[in-house]
Amino acid sequence: MTASQIIFYILSAFILGTALLSVTAKKIFRSAIWLLFSLIGIAGLYFWLQVEFIAAVQIIVYVGGIVVLIIFSIFLTQQSGKEMAKPSVIRAIASVLAVVFGFALTYLLIAQHGFQKTNKPFDWTMSKIGTQMLGTEQQGFSLPFEVVSILLLAAMIGCIVIAIKAPPKPLHSEKIREIK
Repeated sequence: MTASQIIFYILSAFILGTALLSVTAKKIFRSAIWLLFSLIGIAGLYFWLQVEFIAAVQIIVYVGGIVVLIIFSIFLTQQSGKEMAKPSVIRAIASVLAVVFGFALTYLLIAQHGFQKTNKPFDWTMSKIGTQMLGTEQQGFSLPFEVVSILLLAAMIGCIVIAIKAPPKPLHSEKIREIK
């Protein structure tokens, strides 16, 4: 086994381990922190693939933006220290079935297409990636960027709506008479 393979397996184990901890954590704040580590591991995987620009975007957008937004949302709702409710049995069974289905689908895709080794050099410079991301033609990613920006805007508006506290209800006239 080469050093490159060992690094890949270490990064993969780190990503999968922290992702599993993110979904199974009892406290929502700890879940967000494990998600942060999982996304950092994915950025490490991009660095390992020598796609530094995408790794930097991963850190800036997801680690620096999305996770911070999630943590602010948690703090705004005052639910950071509380334990999450235990999932129902039906939800647990559905989760296990979804995981089994995901593994089966992955296995079928790998068995059908396999991994094909290529001798082509991996040549993705920053200018190629930038042109691809801002392109509006068939292979461009301009539309997904706009969709993600709308999604982030909706998430921020959702955070604000959740954080706004309802005004206290006025006492009924009968209760006011009882107090007097």
